Amino acid sequence: MRTEKSNAKAEALRLIAALPDDATWDDVMYRLYVGRAIEAGLRDAEAGNFVEMSEVRRQFGLPE
Repeated sequence: MRTEKSNAKAEALRLIAALPDDATWDDVMYRLYVGRAIEAGLRDAEAGNFVEMSEVRRQFGLPE
């Protein structure tokens, strides 16, 4: 779903078209929200704004 601002409408229409015919408004809103959240995460990762998994495990006391 990685789009520029100018493609937001087209991307929203594509996501909505992929939903089943009996989709609810909650389904629509969820799909749009998740798509935006994934976009933001990918942009952060590309910009180097992330924490390595080994560091997360260390911080939470989890085994490697």
